[in-house]
Amino acid sequence: MSKNLGSSFDSWLCEEGIREEVTAVAIKRVLVRHLEAAMRDGGLSKTEMARRMKTSRSQLDRLLNPENDSVTLATLQKAARAVRREVHLELV
Repeated sequence: MSKNLGSSFDSWLCEEGIREEVTAVAIKRVLVRHLEAAMRDGGLSKTEMARRMKTSRSQLDRLLNPENDSVTLATLQKAARAVRREVHLELV
């Protein structure tokens, strides 16, 4: 019988020592989906989005890459402004 049977997924992530990493990737993926949806809703191409952010297409591609977790808050705020949205953070 598995030692994890009946335990929560969150508990298992903690036991494996990967909770923070998995959570960071999940948050980034959600942010990317929201940004891509806002771009689509606004009819923005990546080129136009990069122009609005005053950055390069390659920088935008890094932002939209869910595997790249080295995104700054300033970059997220620029992206949000470019699609007429705001970033809200919460500590829970």
